[in-house]
Amino acid sequence: MATTNPLQFIQQVRAEVSKIVWPTRREVLLTTVMVFIMAALTAVFFALVDILIRSGLQGILALFG
Repeated sequence: MATTNPLQFIQQVRAEVSKIVWPTRREVLLTTVMVFIMAALTAVFFALVDILIRSGLQGILALFG
């Protein structure tokens, strides 16, 4: 493995960091809102599935209990 002197390393790091494309404030805001919406929809979905499974099991147990 070749060794790089510290000055070259810093120059390479700065060159790579300059290639980064940072999101705009609007993109970050929209992405954040979408994450909250998807999390809420997922929570509602799993709550409904939980209610259906619970009521189904309670119905089955009522038949045998």
